[in-house]
Amino acid sequence: MADKIKISFPDGNVREYDAGISSMDIAKSISEGLARNVLSAEVNGVVWDASRPITTDATLRLLTWNDKEGKATFWHSSAHLLAEALEELYPGIKFGIGPPIDNGFYYDVDLGDNEFSSEHFEKIEKKMNELAKRGVSFDRQEISKSDAIAYFEDKGDEYKIELLQDLEDGKITFYTQGNFTDLCRGPHIPSTSSIKAIKLLSVAGAYWRGDEKRKQMTRIYGITFPKKTEMEEYLVMLEEAKKRDHRKLGKELEIFTFDDDVGPGLPLWLPNGAAIIEALEDYAKKTEEEAGYVRVKSPHIAKESMYLKSGHLPYYEDSMFPPMLIDNEKYYLKSMNCPHHHKIFAATPKSYRDLPLRLAEYGTCYRYEQSGELFGLMRVRCFTMNDAHIYCTEEQFEEEFSKVNDLYMKYFETFGIDKYLMRFSKHDPAKLGQKYINEPELWKKTEDMVRKVLIKLGVNYVEVEDEAAFYGPKIDIQIYSAIGREFTLATNQVDFAQAERFDLSYTNEKNEKERPIILHRAPLSTHERFIGFLLEHYAGHLPIWLSPKQVAILPLSDKYQEYAEKLLNYLKKYDIRGLVDNRSESVGKKIREAELKKIPVMLIIGENEEKNNSVSVRIHREGDKGSMNWESFIDFFNKLKEERK
Repeated sequence: MADKIKISFPDGNVREYDAGISSMDIAKSISEGLARNVLSAEVNGVVWDASRPITTDATLRLLTWNDKEGKATFWHSSAHLLAEALEELYPGIKFGIGPPIDNGFYYDVDLGDNEFSSEHFEKIEKKMNELAKRGVSFDRQEISKSDAIAYFEDKGDEYKIELLQDLEDGKITFYTQGNFTDLCRGPHIPSTSSIKAIKLLSVAGAYWRGDEKRKQMTRIYGITFPKKTEMEEYLVMLEEAKKRDHRKLGKELEIFTFDDDVGPGLPLWLPNGAAIIEALEDYAKKTEEEAGYVRVKSPHIAKESMYLKSGHLPYYEDSMFPPMLIDNEKYYLKSMNCPHHHKIFAATPKSYRDLPLRLAEYGTCYRYEQSGELFGLMRVRCFTMNDAHIYCTEEQFEEEFSKVNDLYMKYFETFGIDKYLMRFSKHDPAKLGQKYINEPELWKKTEDMVRKVLIKLGVNYVEVEDEAAFYGPKIDIQIYSAIGREFTLATNQVDFAQAERFDLSYTNEKNEKERPIILHRAPLSTHERFIGFLLEHYAGHLPIWLSPKQVAILPLSDKYQEYAEKLLNYLKKYDIRGLVDNRSESVGKKIREAELKKIPVMLIIGENEEKNNSVSVRIHREGDKGSMNWESFIDFFNKLKEERK
């Protein structure tokens, strides 16, 4: 009689099965319809093939296309399908890595002497469709390191051999589908037949292992779906995303630029961009002042000793710019604000009456990102962060953590962010002392504290392993734009290590010294990332309060130029950002160009307006709103501005 195992499901249900049963067979025992949709399974928190046998008691989550992990499995298998097609079409090709990404997958390949461009996509897609229709399985094989190296030596693939050198013998697996075998830890979908729609999207260069000194490979991006209708919907969304690309809009609306002489990843904010930054900062500062924050300022560099004390250098040195030698001391460009704020906290004695202390700063930081990872405003080397650090007692933790969450909700409402997900990032106990501070009891205590608050708040969150900060658990906020694109925006981090490292303390009610708990929070992320998000979210149509130019004054002819300038000066008194279009063009053309520049309000002036000291008001994408005197327009404008919509 076969040994029995207990399988626990997400709904709390527990069932008994024969040891060695696969996740797919469990799915079939529940419903044939469910089994047809299963792509992989999460067993005891680890995602693996639905066909792998389960031999011990386990927790089980069956993963479908509706799960993020299910999509990742689907796209990982699609990357292998791409590789198989490439190997058939380009004999002798060599392969780097082929992972799933947020939307689709890519494979880095060395095509040798073969010429390649996007013009070849149709031929490759045809081959991929042909291979997918065979409906073959992805077969997993455990293999020794020596045999694995021998296999790729026969193929002459030095990239796979290099990857193997870093792997531990006894933990190496191959996956084979059809005539293609690849080094891979998996997991994969049950069959290629699930892949019904295929589209290759782009081709780019990528240095092997992200090293600019290594060979540049060809990176081919693609996406696949289990239904053709989903592919059609995605391609429509992709076209809309291209129109909303913050890099395109940033150039068209003259918001930011990059320059080779300044350096990659170092954005220059043009006057329009600076106006957006000022509006965001004013709003954040007012909001934070109402919430009890005080503002501080810190320098852009610091001595090596401070970053050693904070622990950042051992963990983040690769992401920091090289040190400068000044008076025989090493100085680093600031890559984070927190150590500076800790020093500000320590500058004067604190008692329990001073807590919570909330120190806020729009602080500029510098991080060395690999050139291949730079992406418009989303991944830069210089950024200004909406940063703050809250120093509180353990008794105050729940309230302070909740207040930070309330701040997120306020901002989400302001910016029309309807969809979000909080990722509760925890540590990996196996990496204590390496990736994480070696304090197992404090990790458990603080993670329990965070979980308790999240449950009490009733927010939408998921728990993820091995993504915490080195000094404590954190919440990362994933937000979604108006067309569903996902962005990593804000963070709320719990820090149980820095107070000890910096000897931070306060005097409690018993006149004893205690360590404060520290919260790191940045609800509006950085100017760079958040403005990039807003451009795509609003498709460049920024609300009035954020728009760089809020009003365009459009004279009907040159003879109303003096009246236009007088009106502009009047608007400036009310902090309204405007311009006068004094070109000798028709008013129709001026309106069209103001619409293209996405200026929210247009004031058309002619003989009647000058005579009556009035303006004819037109709203972007809405049309005419009639004639108003100057005072009435100010009231009308302020109401629109205060709505922040």
